[in-house]
Amino acid sequence: MFGRKKPRKNRRKGKKTKQRAKFIGLVQLAFKLIVAVTSVAAVTTFFILIHDLLTQCDYFDISHMTIEGTQRLSQKEIAQQAQVGKGMNILAVNLSLVRKRLLAHPWIAEAGVSREIPSGLSIWIKEHSPLAVVDVGKKFLINHSGKIFKTWDTSDPADLPVVRGLNVLDLPPVSGQVNPAKGDIARNRTAPFEAVMKVLRLGIKQGSILPNRSISQIWVDRQIGLTLHAFDRIKTINLGYDDYDGKYNMLAKLFSYLKHQQTVSDFDFIDLNNLNRVVVNPLRQE
Repeated sequence: MFGRKKPRKNRRKGKKTKQRAKFIGLVQLAFKLIVAVTSVAAVTTFFILIHDLLTQCDYFDISHMTIEGTQRLSQKEIAQQAQVGKGMNILAVNLSLVRKRLLAHPWIAEAGVSREIPSGLSIWIKEHSPLAVVDVGKKFLINHSGKIFKTWDTSDPADLPVVRGLNVLDLPPVSGQVNPAKGDIARNRTAPFEAVMKVLRLGIKQGSILPNRSISQIWVDRQIGLTLHAFDRIKTINLGYDDYDGKYNMLAKLFSYLKHQQTVSDFDFIDLNNLNRVVVNPLRQE
């Protein structure tokens, strides 16, 4: 009647077995972590030692530097700005930091730095090319792109055209800044500056009838446009707005005409605002 009793599982024994397996797993995991951390530390220490060895080795000390692209600045000024020189370890030089130092100089527009293993350092720069001085209560130098790159001082070129009649909002924003004028207002306020740039770019063309070096001042009037004071500073040329190519061509014809006139030696005023009604005030020979 009575069947055989089934043996009961030793629950306590099974529980101990699971705990032992879990403990062994944790020990193995800890061992692996220790091995991994030790390996990383060893590799890191190895590379630190190699880095220290190389950056302190005389073999990689700078013995010669090549500096290219200087015009206004001297090679000594470039080296001082870069804060590098002979005897420094070439591998210890932070090229990115050196480039940032160079670009912090107001006259440097572009810069590059490279190593010449084992002991050379090469630096090249491109300097800003000043186009004019813009006077808005404070004088600034602008380059051929129309960008302000530094405040003018007495050590800067004195033979550049001086632009007057603009205000700060007429100028393009300095890199990293935003022009506070917006929308149509911004476009209208920068139109006089764009007119100035068109005339200045005509003045740097080879064979220009009115090269920038002959212009002492460009006066901007929002109503009548641009007026130039050129040559001996007493000659006034009213260009107005727009069609500056056509007006420079007309100016070339006028200069040629005046040159061949026996009774006219020069002029003191030319109005080219309207090409259909050009006005010339000649200086007659006595």
